[in-house]
Amino acid sequence: MESPEKEGRKALNRLRRSLEKCGREVDALEGSIRHAEGEDFPAEEYEAVRGKLQEIAEFLEEEGARLEAKVLERGGLEPGRLKRSS
Repeated sequence: MESPEKEGRKALNRLRRSLEKCGREVDALEGSIRHAEGEDFPAEEYEAVRGKLQEIAEFLEEEGARLEAKVLERGGLEPGRLKRSS
């Protein structure tokens, strides 16, 4: 049995990949429908959908940061003290 933290990271990664695929599928759908409908294409609705996908991406980033902070706290580290090297 895996730890809840590991399961959470896996779930976040699956959701991120699914969201990326969803964006690609929206692009593909837009391309085919835009071609078929021409000037009648509802571009504003597609932009609204992309905005919602962006909101979900931001939510996932926030949850990832929260999960990371919890893991660090349980390990006895303060989240703000850890620096990453690039």
